[in-house]
Amino acid sequence: MGCCGSTERTKREWKPLEDRSCTDLPWFLLFTVFCVGMGSICGFTIATGGAGRLVFGYDSYGNTCGQRNEQIEGVRLSGLDQTDKKYVFFLDPCNIDIVQRKIKSMALCVSLCPDEELKTYQDLKRFAMHNGSELCSYELAGHKYPSLPERFEKCPKLPVPPSKSLPVFNRCTPVDISCYAKFAEAVVTFVSDNSVLHRLIGGVMASKEIIVGLCLLALVLSMILMLIIRYISAVLVWILTAMVVLGSLGELIYLFPETTETKDAKEEAEMTRDSAQALLVYAIAATVFTVILLLLMLFMRKRVALTIALFHVAGKVFIHLPLLTLQPFCTFLALLLFWMYWGLVLLFLGTTGNPVQNEETGLTEFRLTGPLQYMTWYHAVGLIWISEFILACQQMTVAGAVVTYYYTRDKTRLPVTPILSSVLRLMRYHLGTVAKGSFIITLVKIPRLMLMYVHNQLKGKENAFARCMLKTCICCLWCLEKCLNYLNQNAYAATAINSTSFCTSARDAFVILVENALRVAAINAVGDFVLFLGKILIVTSTAFAGVLLLNYQRDYAEWVLPLIIVCLFAFLVAHCFLSIFEIVVDVLFLCFAIDTKYNDGTPGKEFYMDKALMVIYVKIWYTGGISLKWEIICVSILDKNINAICKVLVLCFMS
Repeated sequence: MGCCGSTERTKREWKPLEDRSCTDLPWFLLFTVFCVGMGSICGFTIATGGAGRLVFGYDSYGNTCGQRNEQIEGVRLSGLDQTDKKYVFFLDPCNIDIVQRKIKSMALCVSLCPDEELKTYQDLKRFAMHNGSELCSYELAGHKYPSLPERFEKCPKLPVPPSKSLPVFNRCTPVDISCYAKFAEAVVTFVSDNSVLHRLIGGVMASKEIIVGLCLLALVLSMILMLIIRYISAVLVWILTAMVVLGSLGELIYLFPETTETKDAKEEAEMTRDSAQALLVYAIAATVFTVILLLLMLFMRKRVALTIALFHVAGKVFIHLPLLTLQPFCTFLALLLFWMYWGLVLLFLGTTGNPVQNEETGLTEFRLTGPLQYMTWYHAVGLIWISEFILACQQMTVAGAVVTYYYTRDKTRLPVTPILSSVLRLMRYHLGTVAKGSFIITLVKIPRLMLMYVHNQLKGKENAFARCMLKTCICCLWCLEKCLNYLNQNAYAATAINSTSFCTSARDAFVILVENALRVAAINAVGDFVLFLGKILIVTSTAFAGVLLLNYQRDYAEWVLPLIIVCLFAFLVAHCFLSIFEIVVDVLFLCFAIDTKYNDGTPGKEFYMDKALMVIYVKIWYTGGISLKWEIICVSILDKNINAICKVLVLCFMS
């Protein structure tokens, strides 16, 4: 059935991993065609010479270095034979356009990069005569450099710094680090003092072994935390809850005396009435917040217990499926390879097109004109869609493995490679569903990025109302994107269970989530906060180890950048690993909600849930809070698959 079908759908029996069939096949075909288009752009840049110009380099007259070139109509000094001139030399390599992020200097093809400093035009002449490499424009004779009047415009800026060629991209790059500071300033303009930049780079290079070791430490800590969080989740959740409540009560204890003192001080010091009233309003608002918080904790304590149980079961999932910890590596590797390919093709596009003379500099540049310029936009959309597709594949893979774990009663009989089986099911049946879900995220992300670009371009120019509207739209789109991401993730889990299309799965998952709205709120609020604290724990632990190690060899100014790099990497690693943990918890909850909705413990409708979840389920839905002794009795009976007897015993006990 399609997304918008009006036919009443019959009640579905959830039969996990049965009756598998292809889903959203048209979207798979559409995504395939789109990827073919992405590949065609790469092929176009190679066929039209853009890739060659990027790799081999080209001069300011449109000649590709190291090749025989054809004449370009209207461009003088084009069509030269540059077979023996394989290197690109910039007359003023430090002349950087900060806005456009490119070198504004004239470029020439030379046969050899100057390996020593050339201070005078006599040195330029001697270098040209001895090495056969002329560093001035082609129409100037090397032996006449010192006397030609054009030498100031068409010869390199003196002194010419020593340079060496890059290994792959044959550009003559200055050896002096001061020119690198210019390049760094063109990319990130956070520092204007070259000495500071030199010290920071030196600190990174001197501490590279420690940086690698600390990054590995963050990796190990993330993996360990995923395994032990099942044991500390209960203590951690209740400690955090108590801290929040005590903090709110402490705020009240402080505010109300302050309010009274403010009123007394007003009579003595004649303070304004508005200040006293504002403080009183704030105290009342804090009181209301505290009361609401206490009531929520009182009524949602059982749902918090469900969150703890889900964390406990998620820890078991990683014990039974340890290869889940490799998912962040696989996803990161796939994203890295795609981003490298995308960036390379983008560079190809920058040197593809028709030769155009820059009116400001007079140099020849290659630009896409007419309909071809839309290839860049197509390529940009591909970056977002394919990146989201890769992330969605990870979510579907994890969901499929967790579903297999949950719906296998005897955990000792799990498939040998449940994760590999999940990947194969994804590739065989559900790539269309993943493509459709990732495309929906792309449709929301593109306008948000465009609005962010407009906001940055108009910064300081727009009025307050326009700025407020732009920020509001950006915030709304961001919230919509987060909601769709969560819904997509549950839709993938529903597809992994029932092999239904994206729209059907999303609708089924949405119904389940709405029916369990309070539990979803508790799990996301408490669970996300606990995982966030886990990320902070990993970052602070890594940073502390970094301070101890780096402090022995570097002063503060030199190891601050290595420490920042380590902390950023630690947070990235922790985020990747704990995001997998979060996906596992969300999928477990969806399976649990489906299990309790469609099964009641009677013969033929036995529960699939874990013991820890069964204890919570019995306690909340059957007993309203019976003793642990009766819970253990119930679980032991449920283990023998005679759930109905347990239900009767509990009901008799309550009556």
